[in-house]
Amino acid sequence: MSNRLKNEKSPYLLQHRENPVDWFPWCREAFDRARKENKPVFLSIGYSTCHWCHVMAHESFEDEEVAALLNREFVCIKVDREERPDIDAVYMSACQAVTGSGGWPLTIIMTPDQKPFFAGTYFPKKNKWGRPGLIDILRRTAELWKSDREELVNTGNEITEAISRIYSSGSRRPEREMQKEAFRLFQKQFDRKWGGFGSAPKFPTPHNLLFLMRFFF
Repeated sequence: MSNRLKNEKSPYLLQHRENPVDWFPWCREAFDRARKENKPVFLSIGYSTCHWCHVMAHESFEDEEVAALLNREFVCIKVDREERPDIDAVYMSACQAVTGSGGWPLTIIMTPDQKPFFAGTYFPKKNKWGRPGLIDILRRTAELWKSDREELVNTGNEITEAISRIYSSGSRRPEREMQKEAFRLFQKQFDRKWGGFGSAPKFPTPHNLLFLMRFFF
């Protein structure tokens, strides 16, 4: 049975139209429903040629157990980063602010007022490769939303304020010493044997490569 994405034009969203997850596209209706039902919003951002987006979709979004949990405890939204780069930019900034890195699929959990309090990228269904399982994250978040919502809301406010500061200072060119420090961090993280940065699983991060090219020239 198709979900709400069946009428979308984005190839990426259409890939998820048969998921058991009750997806909304990005729209006011989704946030109105979250406020009405007093639920947090689960936002997943990706694009049609993203390998790990397909992996997470197969492991979790096509899985009945995960879908049942998402549908019961959250209002779920799917976004194509190629269709809505504006939304992707805002929540990627949140992910980078919280975790120090980013990539796709981008996984965000936020308040009905669009303030993110959890951010990450790919998560397997269950704990694997040293990464927490999505189903455990969802269960814990649902519990906290009911028992300690104020803490989650405060976290969302703090992250939103941090993002606002980033955007308000975006017109100023970073100092050269700051750029050099960023380069040194990438240099330490570079995997000379297998390529890329950090350890597996690795995610494409073109904005990092763009920075390095600009730094070099």
